[in-house]
Amino acid sequence: MIVAVACDHAGFPQKQTVLSAVRTEGHEVLDLGTNSAASVDYPDYARKIGEALLAGKAERGILLCGSGVGACIAANKIDGVYASVCHDAYSAHQGVEHDDMNVLCLGGRIVGPELIKELVAAFLRARFSGEERHVRRVNKVRQIEAAHK
Repeated sequence: MIVAVACDHAGFPQKQTVLSAVRTEGHEVLDLGTNSAASVDYPDYARKIGEALLAGKAERGILLCGSGVGACIAANKIDGVYASVCHDAYSAHQGVEHDDMNVLCLGGRIVGPELIKELVAAFLRARFSGEERHVRRVNKVRQIEAAHK
């Protein structure tokens, strides 16, 4: 699987941990920046992740900012992006299994390297269950999205 990874300056200190964790799980990385701790705007990187997903250049994304919240809000403005902040392994896999989440948002100032490795692994190992109740619920979310274009 190709996994797009992007961050703002606040997420940058944890970016190498994420890149390494994705590769350790056997996946290819599409690195969308930023490449320094110089101040940048998180919405620009959320957009890069969303555009990569929609263009089929990546199947999932991992996005970092200081708390994970701003990047998550920005990413979810893109139709077809289903992002969530996850700072525990259960949410990182359950969000994929039940909610078809395709972008994991992390707070670079909140989680440390060991937890990041666990979160990335849980997110990338998870697959959407396809169970009827989850399909029904995800379709309702997509109907909300379509109704508010």
